[in-house]
Amino acid sequence: MKRNRQLCGTHGAAIVLALAGCFGAPTWAHGPEGDHDHGAADSAAIESYGAHAAPRMEARTEAFELVATLEAGELSVMVDRYATNEPVLGGQVDVEVNGIRAQGTFHADQGDYAFTDPALLKALAQPGHHALVFTVVSGDDSDLLEGALHVEPDAIQAQPTSHALLGLARWQGIALVAVLILIVAAVAWRIASRRSARPSSTEPSQTGEA
Repeated sequence: MKRNRQLCGTHGAAIVLALAGCFGAPTWAHGPEGDHDHGAADSAAIESYGAHAAPRMEARTEAFELVATLEAGELSVMVDRYATNEPVLGGQVDVEVNGIRAQGTFHADQGDYAFTDPALLKALAQPGHHALVFTVVSGDDSDLLEGALHVEPDAIQAQPTSHALLGLARWQGIALVAVLILIVAAVAWRIASRRSARPSSTEPSQTGEA
């Protein structure tokens, strides 16, 4: 009986650990020749909210490359070193558009630089093409990256930010793991209860006359 319960507990723990591993590890994928996929979990969450992609621009020089995405509430910018695809973390990224200058705030949890200046976001929210000039400083290296962001009418209206989507995806994963843990525990308890309810085996009867 005790051995059966231990086996149930062991199998249940193995299932729980496997499920936790599936939901608990966000990935960063960097492809060759500048083909990147920053935050696979984040991208999947954004795609699940609709087919209309947020306004996006890319720019690169011999030193850096960046991807800027305009969302409701922020301009999110990912920066890599062009030669190695190494993310530029903890640097300084500034942007200028239509005479408006702003400095991004680095988010260590996602590795991006978020611009939330109200004047900047108001200018970028206007439909049309916006010429952006980014200044990237990382250690002793610095460079200017230029690009154009095309914004369709109502392209960012009521669209959640990548930070909110990532948080939602994480909570959904945690909730799913919790439900599965309860299911595994219930099955293990039911098996153990059934085994404990079975009558214990008796000694074999002795045949023959005394």
